[in-house]
Amino acid sequence: MNATAEDRRRSPLQTVDRALQVLLSYSERRTQWSVTELAEEFSLDKSTAQRLLAALAARGFLRADPDTRRYTLGPTMWRMALLWERTGGLARLADPVVLRLAEDTGAAAAFAIPDGTHVRCVAAADGSDGPLRSSALVGDLYPAHAGATSRAYFAFIGPTERRALLWGRPMGRFTDRTEVDVHALEERFAETERLGYASSEGEYDENTRALAVPVMLGRRPVGSLTVGQSVVEHPGTTLADHLPRLLSASLELTDLLGQNSAAVRRRRPTITRRGSR
Repeated sequence: MNATAEDRRRSPLQTVDRALQVLLSYSERRTQWSVTELAEEFSLDKSTAQRLLAALAARGFLRADPDTRRYTLGPTMWRMALLWERTGGLARLADPVVLRLAEDTGAAAAFAIPDGTHVRCVAAADGSDGPLRSSALVGDLYPAHAGATSRAYFAFIGPTERRALLWGRPMGRFTDRTEVDVHALEERFAETERLGYASSEGEYDENTRALAVPVMLGRRPVGSLTVGQSVVEHPGTTLADHLPRLLSASLELTDLLGQNSAAVRRRRPTITRRGSR
């Protein structure tokens, strides 16, 4: 088979691969492409770049701005991501990581993702220490102002976004340790961002202590990873010794979520070791 025929045979797969590379090239820093920019970035001629972008736009994966002629991500990307999450794709991805974390630490482990002004648990496993509570953790919602699980996410979205999303809304007091003062909460968020992790005891559930870290994708948190235990069953202890294992599990999830994406940047916060509050 001569080279021309071989190129012809491989071209459909090469075209699909190029289209996927284009989609994966979008990131927080690169939110749009022009035909000329894409051609230069991928060493394509302009007509090929134009056809790739137009084909992706025709299926809704990209959206072409009629004025600037630049291409941004389109609604099909959102629909596919929502379908993946709603059909359990995210949970299936996280389950093995969460299970190993629970086995290695003995504590209950959970992965939660943002859900409005809360985070929602999508994967959880009990450790040898026993369950945190009699009901299942998956599906639980944790408010932004109470507990390490939510604070480990909301501390890393930044004060401006956090202020717009959270403040001015009513905040329930779940226990005597629940903080509802906005200024005191901002201090806790700032401390969590500085330390790289959050710890809590009795803020949301008076019988639970927790240690949590953000799961980062690029410069953004996509959720939080937590280990927790019963205060009643384990009085006077902390979860601080589990921090290195918790951080390694967080990076493992980052790798899984950002697989094959050039946009992923590992951000491992500087850690200052402290006990739970």
